[in-house]
Parts: sequence; C-alpha cells; structure tokens
Amino acid sequence: MSQAARPNSIRSPILAGWMCIGLLLLHGCLPSKDASNALKIFAAASLTEAFGEMKTAFEKAHPNIRIQLAFAGSQVLRLQIEQGAPADVFASANLAHLNALMEAKRVGASQAFAQNKLAIITPLDNPSQVLSFEDLAKASKIIIGTEQVPVGIYARQALAHANRFYGKDFEQKVMKRVVSQESNARLVRAKVEMGEADAALVYLTDAFASKRVRRIAVPPGLNVRADYLMANVIGSQQQQQAAAWQQFVFSEDGKDILVRHGFSVN
Repeated sequence: MSQAARPNSIRSPILAGWMCIGLLLLHGCLPSKDASNALKIFAAASLTEAFGEMKTAFEKAHPNIRIQLAFAGSQVLRLQIEQGAPADVFASANLAHLNALMEAKRVGASQAFAQNKLAIITPLDNPSQVLSFEDLAKASKIIIGTEQVPVGIYARQALAHANRFYGKDFEQKVMKRVVSQESNARLVRAKVEMGEADAALVYLTDAFASKRVRRIAVPPGLNVRADYLMANVIGSQQQQQAAAWQQFVFSEDGKDILVRHGFSVN
C-alpha cells in the first residue's frame, strides 16, 4: 500500500462511524431494518400452505409484526426447540411432542386449533392399481413417515387397525412393501410425485394440495384423527406478538383459511 493511500484507509472507518451515529440520532436510535425481529413460528410441514396464506393475511392486519415461518416434522422442530432454537410459537401435528416440551418447561399451555386425517396417494397413472386401503398389500413400493414423525405414527395406527378387517398379517404385508420412511409428510408426498413409489399414506390436506397425485380415501373405521396444537415458547421476547398470532389462527378468518386447505376446525 502506498503512503498516499494509508491516511484514507484510516479516515474511512472513522468517517463511516460518525455517519452511522448521525443517522441514529436523526432516526431516533431505531434499529436497522436488517435487524431480525420477526415472530418465529415453528410449524409442522403439513401446515405449509395454510400458514403461508395465514402469514400474508396476518401481516396485512398487523403491519408492525413480521412473521418468519419454519416448517419441518414436528419431532425435528421439538428437538430444535429443546436445543435452544430461537422460536416464539410451536404448532405441532402431535400431542406427544408438544407435551414433551411442556414437561421440559420449554412451552406454555397448548390449544388445539385444527384436525387432519389420513389419505392414500398414488401417482396419477397408478401403476399398482391401488384403489382401496386393502390394495396397499399389493403395491410394489410404499412410502410412509418414520416412527417419530406424526404422519408415520398415524399411518402405523391405521395399518394396525386394518388387521381386524383384512387379516391379522395385513400390517406386516404392507410394511414389507415399504421402501422408504421419511421425516415429514411433505417428503412422503414428494416421493410419490417423483414416481419413486406406487402408494403412500399422507395427510388428507397434503393429498388435496397436490395435482400430481391420485387421492384415495381411508375408510372411517381405519382412519386416525390428527390434532394440531399450538403453544408459545417460554423465554420468547415476543409474547404479545405470539398471542396476536394465536388469536388470528383461532379467528374466523384463520379458521376459513384452514378449512380451505382441507383441515377441520371446531
């Protein structure tokens, strides 16, 4: 570096510092627009479309609150919160994961805000000709959720119920055809959309949300109700904003959004 360039390299940060101080004084010491002060919602992957639409409506009604959504399997989100992830609200597709956080005093009291149920999906060409729940036993490649993810828990419950109707080894026959177990409902559906499976057990809402799969109903006697619950994360610095979000979810506008995406509400 030349001697002529050295003084400028010293003065530049000093000048920049005085400019920043001047801007802070001018704007009343407001934080930078780049500061992350969004309300962070950790939500089950099956809520992606519904909460995405809700985010837009909520931010329109509350222009001073910005929402940041994070979607994954409920078990993954629970682990992240246990490890100190900066979440403000947790929306789970399974009571057990939320109860575990309550027992660990990581979240407050929970409220159920929606219900879901299972459906079978196949590729549009339906190569294994799966037309009913019983036909799962003849599918070549089946996808379900893991034993920890809610959609996988519910799928196993439905298969266990089916033993009473289709023979005591029905669940075993179907599980032998499972070629992959995924960590959230969206990954289960994606494998069918990509043609990597002949059938899968997913949430009804996920089946409704895709035009790339064929939907087959699960008989009422076999289906499992999935309750979605929500709680504020203890230690969050945005408790008032979190309460406003929960109030919106339970409002008529919030319920209408959930119903449009295939959920049931009380």
